[in-house]
Amino acid sequence: MNAFDPVWLDQQYNNRARIPEHAQLFERWRQASALARQQLNWRSDLAYGDAPTQTLDVFLAERRDAPVLIFIHGGYWRSLDKADHSFVAPAFVAAGAHVVVPNYSLCPSVGIADIALEMTRVVAWTVAHAGELGMDPARIALAGHSAGAHLAAMLLCCRWKDVDPALPPQPLAGALGISGLYDLEPLRHAPFIRDDLRLSERDAWRLSPAFYPRPRKPLYAVAGGDESEEFIRHNRLIRDQWGPSSVPVCETLARHHHLDILHNLADPAGRLHELALRLLGLR
Repeated sequence: MNAFDPVWLDQQYNNRARIPEHAQLFERWRQASALARQQLNWRSDLAYGDAPTQTLDVFLAERRDAPVLIFIHGGYWRSLDKADHSFVAPAFVAAGAHVVVPNYSLCPSVGIADIALEMTRVVAWTVAHAGELGMDPARIALAGHSAGAHLAAMLLCCRWKDVDPALPPQPLAGALGISGLYDLEPLRHAPFIRDDLRLSERDAWRLSPAFYPRPRKPLYAVAGGDESEEFIRHNRLIRDQWGPSSVPVCETLARHHHLDILHNLADPAGRLHELALRLLGLR
């Protein structure tokens, strides 16, 4: 198959078309997230920047000096909201971690590079506010889903002193990439998404973390066993490009597709939950 055949690309990357029950799953997320916000100690819509979209929610653990998980949602950089993903927080709060869930500006109003820069500000905000919120700034880990995994991988490669000289050279303990996108060239040609992303050939290259120098902190890369061949390829690609020292975990989870894989992260008995706790120093 031609890698840039438009019909094939849409079949590979359009997960809403691949998962007929996606609307019901999104509603399940919204209901579980509303329940989480009722039950947890949380702070809503804290500003990490000046734009209305640059806000985050913090779900607080009971103990001070607890580690922090920053969860970056997916949606192909153009959809979904932090309020849809509060359901990720309860199991981690119960395990003794704070959880930060940011929003970001969405394509096509901004580009992917702009979103990545917003995420650097989320990390900088977390470090700056760690003391007042009872967070341990030396134990900050990322988890990202789909486009969020792409952003998490980019953040591992960030030159943090260029973001803020007051930041440590690497404030992150590592990242968990769930069903990530690490090579953006195919998305330039996929009809369902290309007009919103507006990627040039140069953009696709410079925004593809698979081709960055390998980071010193680990990325755990996991995809669902029932995902498309392309998503499984992305998961293997980041391991092939960065090597086992930077990607010590590269797995597929059987019987999970692109959306229900997030349930494994929210499940205290889930493999993704265990991997995130490992990054947080809680395993």
